[in-house]
Amino acid sequence: MTIDDAEATFAALADHIIDGLLARDPVTATSLGDHRFDDRLPDLSEDGLSETLHTIDQALSAVDQVDDLALDVSAAVDLEILRARLAAEQFALETLVEHTWNPLVANPGTALHLLLSRDFAPVEERLASLAGRLAGIPEALETSRLLLRDMPRVHVETAVGQFRGTLGMVRAEVDAALVSAPGMRRVVEPVQAEALGALEAHVGWLQDRLESDLATRDPRLGAEKYAAKLWSTLDAQVTPDELLHRAETDLVRIEGEIARVAADYLGEPVPPPDDAAVLVRRALDAVAADGHVNNDTVLPMCRSAFEATTAFVRRHDLVTIHDDPVEIVVMPEIHRGVAVAYCDPPGPLETAMLPTFFAISPTPAEWDDGRITSFFREYNAHMLHNLTVHEAMPGHVLQLAHAKRGVKATRVRSAFWSGPFVEGWAVYAEQLMVERGYDAGLGPREALAIHLQQLKMQLRMTINAILDVRVHSRGMTEVEGMRLMQGRGHQEEGEAVGKWRRALLSSTQLSTYYVGYVAVMEIVADLRAAHPTWTDRQVHDAVLSHGSPPPRHLRTLLAI
Repeated sequence: MTIDDAEATFAALADHIIDGLLARDPVTATSLGDHRFDDRLPDLSEDGLSETLHTIDQALSAVDQVDDLALDVSAAVDLEILRARLAAEQFALETLVEHTWNPLVANPGTALHLLLSRDFAPVEERLASLAGRLAGIPEALETSRLLLRDMPRVHVETAVGQFRGTLGMVRAEVDAALVSAPGMRRVVEPVQAEALGALEAHVGWLQDRLESDLATRDPRLGAEKYAAKLWSTLDAQVTPDELLHRAETDLVRIEGEIARVAADYLGEPVPPPDDAAVLVRRALDAVAADGHVNNDTVLPMCRSAFEATTAFVRRHDLVTIHDDPVEIVVMPEIHRGVAVAYCDPPGPLETAMLPTFFAISPTPAEWDDGRITSFFREYNAHMLHNLTVHEAMPGHVLQLAHAKRGVKATRVRSAFWSGPFVEGWAVYAEQLMVERGYDAGLGPREALAIHLQQLKMQLRMTINAILDVRVHSRGMTEVEGMRLMQGRGHQEEGEAVGKWRRALLSSTQLSTYYVGYVAVMEIVADLRAAHPTWTDRQVHDAVLSHGSPPPRHLRTLLAI
């Protein structure tokens, strides 16, 4: 068999496997832009999960039969990415079994929101699919209640809030969509009413678990499961011990860097290490006071920051800019309260020409004045520039525009992107911009203020990884975590409280930023060493030219 024949055979196999996985996970299919299964919810019954595992087992057996030596480099990388993704899915269903203890798994909110938020098809077509998903909600929630056993309290509390958000969406957003397509009312409204009743009953059931003190499971994974999940999330050869050691070492280095920039900002000498934290806190307080933000100004400030960062990237020729449509929008209420911004791109398999949303968050309606003030001290005007770099330019928005155009042997890299690479590039982009002197057009003092915010985010990213490891495999207490975040990380209390909950609710995702950043930094350095005459643009275009693969595979694709 020739290389061309082997690659064609593997591409066909990869398509078959991806199709099988997406049929079993229709919500992921919709998010990726494959709309063949838009009227379905995932089958999380015992029989449905058994069928999914059978699909995965068959796919792994087929992948193991592929001769990787018969493939070129690009296809061989896709083979390994596919193998790792299948193994991760198998581990999640067989070992983590979150459907038996995490009530957030059964929330249909994302499944519905994906159909309401983007105009990938006429509204009538999307509402027909929505009706199918609404009709499936009562049975899906009944199945979830049968499978859920002991649950962590923090997961149940969070689920109550998120299911209430879904209730609000089914009422308000579905009604709003029906205004545009009144002919669909007879199809949608009956199943809408049944779905609302089922959601209300499910929220009541979850609240009963809290009031009856039945949610007592420890949310921590434990050392063995955490180590296995870390491997499957990162697709990198790093152990929890190695990750923790490097992150704690880097934290000391970043503390020294932020102290030096804080001294420059305040016009004071760099203090001894034991006194540096006080100086850094004073500098950050001054930056926050100088960068006042409120709910009325946050959106226009981010629009201005997007224009400024785009102009800077273009002027300094840092990386090729693709002028794909970007809409800077108000974040939906159900997503607010975690961060001030996020990037929401169309799915990589989407065929319709859709914009990327750069979503900006006013604070949730129920927050009091003190919490709002704390939130916007953390996300002050100078921090908004750094966040715009991360989420938009030249971070996620631009990286994903490159990924869409990247050279890929199969659909594997489109369907299964690497979180560590995507987040690692965005964090690298923050550092790149301050190293090149980004000042939003306001001069050296603004450059120092933005640099302070970038280093504060570096502290946060590194502490995130430390939290992740120590919470899930070392027994870190809340008091220890809050002391680390507020003391060495200089985080506002509200930010630290939210991050502690996130560390308990999730596992391994908080490490993707740090691990990805370290990997991207090392790739860029090695690429510069291998091609010393290359410009910034040549280096960065090369890094972004292969989609969003795990960093270890990007090295292979770049031949470094």
